[in-house]
Amino acid sequence: MAMTTAGTSARRIRLGTRGSRLALTQSGQVSDALRRAAADGARAGSADGFDEVPGLDIELVTVRTDGDGDRTSLRRLGGVGVFAARLRRALLDGEVDLVVHSFKDLPTQPVGGLEVVCVPPREDPRDALCARDGLTLVTLPEGARVG
Repeated sequence: MAMTTAGTSARRIRLGTRGSRLALTQSGQVSDALRRAAADGARAGSADGFDEVPGLDIELVTVRTDGDGDRTSLRRLGGVGVFAARLRRALLDGEVDLVVHSFKDLPTQPVGGLEVVCVPPREDPRDALCARDGLTLVTLPEGARVG
């Protein structure tokens, strides 16, 4: 999910993200999609479709949230918004132009001055492996049972 302040139109975009591997992966996917959209839009505006595509400079800005640094249970931290509040503040304060965050962690009520501008297509939810002892798909022993 991506949010932005109304009216952002610069070719240089500071994209706010948490520093977790998942957040950086999601932000990288959004960054790639923005670059593709900019390139497609530039080509669509040319007579032959091969005009030079102006670069879209996207800087990933890691924003440390309250939930990232505190190992207290989410319920004790306040539960709602501990991962998204600092990202919203960075956006409202002009530290970043756009943020990418998991839709599930956002407040259900709109936040004044912010807009949800896109919700990328969902990845296949069936691709999860839950294993004990920190095993990954690559490190599962031969003959391991999965199911």
